[in-house]
Formats: sequence, structure tokens, C-alpha cells
Amino acid sequence: MLWLLWLIIEGLVIGILAKLVVPGRNPVPIWLTILIGIAGALIGNWISNYVGVRHTNGIDWIRHLLQIGVAAVLVAFATPTYGRGRTR
Repeated sequence: MLWLLWLIIEGLVIGILAKLVVPGRNPVPIWLTILIGIAGALIGNWISNYVGVRHTNGIDWIRHLLQIGVAAVLVAFATPTYGRGRTR
């Protein structure tokens, strides 16, 4: 059960960092930011494992940058979709 709490916290942190990377206004709500962060973390982990940089000595900076990058792409796709539905 503790892994679920860590997954939510990791999703929140990665999602917020991804929103900071994407320029412009991002009207994505916090719950969607967490989901995007979780998806970015999982996909970024998969990519880093595939490339072979997931387990390194020290902090896995490349893995974390991949996670944030994937989440930023997801935020960029979600922003116009979510913003368009809420402006009416």
C-alpha cells in the first residue's frame, strides 16, 4: 500500500516539473497532472530500461530527465484538449 502513496507523490512531482517545462498557460487540473506524472514516470522508466540507463551508480539523472520529458509531452498534448473543453 505504501508503493501507491509513493507513486502518487512521484506523479505529482514529475507532473509539476513537466508543467514548468511546457511554455504557456497550462489549465490542466491537479488530478490530471498527477495522472500525467505517473504515466510519464512509467513510460520514462520503460524507455530508460530499453536504452540501458536505468540503473547507474549514484542518482539516475538520465532516467529522471526521460520521465519529465515524457510527462512534458503528455502535458503539451493534454493542455489544448482540456482547455478547449472548458472554455465554453
